[in-house]
Amino acid sequence: MPPRMNGSAARTSVRRAIKQATTSQSESLAAERRILQNSTLGAASSTPRGYATATASGAGPIPQIPLGSLRLPDDYIPPTQPPSARRPETRKSQLLRSYTALLRSTPLMLFFQHNNLTAPEWAAIRRELRAALAQVPPPVVGPNGETAVDISPAIELQVLRTRIFDVALKITEFFDAGAQTDRSNAYTHDLSATAYETIKKAPVDDPATVYAQISPLMVGPVAAVTFPAVSPAHLAAVIKVLAPSSPQFPAPTRKKNPSYYEPTFQSGVQKLILVGSRIEGRVFDRDGVNWVGGIEGGLDGLRAQLVAILQSAGLGLATALEGGSKGLWLALEGRRTQLDEEANGSMKEVERGG
Repeated sequence: MPPRMNGSAARTSVRRAIKQATTSQSESLAAERRILQNSTLGAASSTPRGYATATASGAGPIPQIPLGSLRLPDDYIPPTQPPSARRPETRKSQLLRSYTALLRSTPLMLFFQHNNLTAPEWAAIRRELRAALAQVPPPVVGPNGETAVDISPAIELQVLRTRIFDVALKITEFFDAGAQTDRSNAYTHDLSATAYETIKKAPVDDPATVYAQISPLMVGPVAAVTFPAVSPAHLAAVIKVLAPSSPQFPAPTRKKNPSYYEPTFQSGVQKLILVGSRIEGRVFDRDGVNWVGGIEGGLDGLRAQLVAILQSAGLGLATALEGGSKGLWLALEGRRTQLDEEANGSMKEVERGG
């Protein structure tokens, strides 16, 4: 019987043979590369090449600066991305900037508290809101021939992130970017450290500020209807759909608007509560909203009422000023008439006696 071969020794010998074959193959490839490289260098050296060097009169060649040594200073700030107290690329920072821009550009906002509205209910509410705004008469042509812009497509209903909106209210109320221009190296954007320090020191509990009046409304889930301009007609249309109240703002009848009484919309609108509004930088409650929405004829009607008040005030003032002089004139005129009558009577008696 032939002797058995050790398995470990066989495996070791196989590995050694494979390694030797691989080493010899790699050495042959390296030798071929060296031969090709030497031949290429020889061909290149046989062909002379000339390089132009830009030199100044009496000066040597301009030294070349390696690109690796070019770097910006450590305190360099790009002009398109100034430093901020919050990370500008996060969603919260973008929402904060959008809310501050919304507060600065929107003169009229209605605030609603909502509770567990589903996506179909939100869709039904927005549908009825668009339908009600479409029924508002278009703006009339002014006396100078200009037509006002129709703001119906720009009126939107959106859900707010309450905490971020609260910070945006503080920034728009207490942070004045123009007052920070005297400070050196002070950035005045809404995400800057200057704005952050300002709102930390702001008197948020002062009842005279708009923030102190509106902050109690920003509790829980809040939605807002934003108007790009103050329009009592559009405000009345929104109130009739989202917060109707008879008899001033009645809901549309079933015959006029059957979709208003769909179960999906009715279920959603019952979960909306009108808590207040912000109109031209002032806070109004439900009664104030109804007063603004009840102005007849919109802003033109309000201007007509103001003109009538001014005219009546001027007429009353003229009457009051004229009353004293007129009374004095009547008294003097009556006395003159009395004296004339007495003089005429005495002359007649003298004539009769003569």
